[in-house]
Amino acid sequence: MSAEDTLKAKIIQKAWEDAAFKAQLLADPKAAIQAAFGVAIPAAVELVAVEETMSKYYLVIPPNPSEVLDASASENGMW
Repeated sequence: MSAEDTLKAKIIQKAWEDAAFKAQLLADPKAAIQAAFGVAIPAAVELVAVEETMSKYYLVIPPNPSEVLDASASENGMW
């Protein structure tokens, strides 16, 4: 499991267990992650947290690898 996957799993687990964290995560994900995990997400990165329900799912389409520049990937790390 990558560092990004591990962090995502920790964020989801905390949101399931802590209603206040979940509310903050949905309202201001960068601040919630910084406060809970000490991870600063760069200002240039827009982060949106959404909640799936039993009848509402989100399909995330990542950037096309052939269109991603090596420079931008190394600039922001996993973000």
